[in-house]
Amino acid sequence: MSARRQFQGLHIASGLRDSCLRERYSLKQLRGDLMAGLTVGISAIPLSMALAIAIGVPPEHGLYTSLVAGLIMAVLGGSRYSVSGPTAAFVVILQPVVQQFGVPGLMLTTLLAGVFILLMALAQFGRVLSYIPHTVTFGFTLGIAIVIATLQIPDLLGLVLTEAMPSFFFAKLWAVVSHLPTVHWPTLIVTSVSFAVMYLWPQVKVPIPAHLITLLAGVFVALLLAHFGYPVATIASTFEYHALTGHTVEGIPNFLPHFTLPWQGVEGNYWTFSMLGELLPKALTIALLGAIEALLCAVMLQRLTGKHYQANAELFGQGVGNIVAPFFGGFSAAPELARSTTNYRAGAATPLAAVIHTGVIAACLLWASPYLKHLPMACMATLVVIVAWRMCHGRQILKTIRTAPSADLIVFLICFSLTLLVDMVVAIGSAVVIASLLFMRDIATMTKARDITKALRHVPRPLPEHWRVIKISGPLFFAAADKIFTELDALAKDQQGLVIHMDGVPLLDAGGLDGLTGFITRCKKHQCQLIFSDIQFQPLKAMVKAGIKPENGNFTIYPILTDALDAVLEQELEPQLANVDS
Repeated sequence: MSARRQFQGLHIASGLRDSCLRERYSLKQLRGDLMAGLTVGISAIPLSMALAIAIGVPPEHGLYTSLVAGLIMAVLGGSRYSVSGPTAAFVVILQPVVQQFGVPGLMLTTLLAGVFILLMALAQFGRVLSYIPHTVTFGFTLGIAIVIATLQIPDLLGLVLTEAMPSFFFAKLWAVVSHLPTVHWPTLIVTSVSFAVMYLWPQVKVPIPAHLITLLAGVFVALLLAHFGYPVATIASTFEYHALTGHTVEGIPNFLPHFTLPWQGVEGNYWTFSMLGELLPKALTIALLGAIEALLCAVMLQRLTGKHYQANAELFGQGVGNIVAPFFGGFSAAPELARSTTNYRAGAATPLAAVIHTGVIAACLLWASPYLKHLPMACMATLVVIVAWRMCHGRQILKTIRTAPSADLIVFLICFSLTLLVDMVVAIGSAVVIASLLFMRDIATMTKARDITKALRHVPRPLPEHWRVIKISGPLFFAAADKIFTELDALAKDQQGLVIHMDGVPLLDAGGLDGLTGFITRCKKHQCQLIFSDIQFQPLKAMVKAGIKPENGNFTIYPILTDALDAVLEQELEPQLANVDS
């Protein structure tokens, strides 16, 4: 796939078509997809449940999300190896939505976010989103990771909170600290064992995911504590569902999701315009964050595998997946980097591996749900904290802090702080604006005006007295125009004429045109003749569109510097020839 096709156009389902149809699909690839699909599917089950619990909804909604959204995004997306489902990045945004509007509000937010992402795909925003600086991405992901970890503390310690977590970050911290006396020591034991297994199991070098062993160890410790009269909170003791027979049952359902209107709750409540108005900003935030997550995942996979992705198709699949998922109980989903890299390393060759992973989740819902209800809440919170830590790219952030220029560090700190103190929309928007301003400042300092009258490489023959040759290098845009034309005014003082060499000016914007027009007017007033040479295409086009035309005796344009210098020398000879004739 060419770089042009990668970001331009909308090639729906390009990941599936490029890997299965344009390339010959082999039996070896099928075996790889089967193995990868089984591996990722088994791994995704507890993680999907844990993220649903972190948001504040029953764990089956996480499985519904991975099943429905994961299937659609795999088929319609633009990456071969991406695996989609619930992601930790959405927890911070969706948890307050669930607190205020319940599951119907969560589903409606997901639907609206899907519409926004779909519009991004149709508008071919894939390239635009890649312009967001890495320091902005690192800033808000670190902020999100810290907030997510804070939200898990009650389940990790078994705290008894008397009210819902507040929205302000430091108020969350105070709520946790003020309830520390209610720590439940059996829960603390399960949490300690879970973290210890997550840390130590990779040292064993056995190809079984650490979080699966962590869950088994957590269940064993929880059952042991319950046997001695010290029960801990589990999925069964925390959640319940309405069975098909109408009874209320502990745990998670053992049937596939069914169609329902996303905004309709258990009691038949529908959305209102005021509710819609409050959810739109949340949906837009989810859309922006989801698009960034999807393309960041695709970029990392491209670096890992060497296989290109189609950015707009990836957004299209994500948009459609988020539109359809809430009709089947799923919430906001995006390609997730840890699952996707696991998918590739387990042998995946095509998006069929991600399709197979959804089949594993469906089988789990049908046959394994009676066993999943024994999972301790402390284990699920442990998994979320680990996911949050991996999401924030700790090593890359530390490297950025050590090596990045001060301007990038400022952008990172602003985005990080605002993510904690305000919200992610303000954080990303403010950080992008500040990064853009700092970038324009740096580019403006690169635009310079130099006197090259004595430079023999450019001016091989001496010019008449009171003539100078000035070379401008860099874009003449609004941030640089004032400085450059102020310098030119000083250079033009008491001069008969200036030759402005512009071969190093690639851009001339409205601010530059305004400065240029004023400079030409001032030179005309002071009887300083201007000769321009080597004007590139864009600046010349801008000058023609603005109506800046040569004037005999005041302002002239030559295609190359040699012609401009010859014109100056010829002007000096004309008076001498006239005296000889007389």
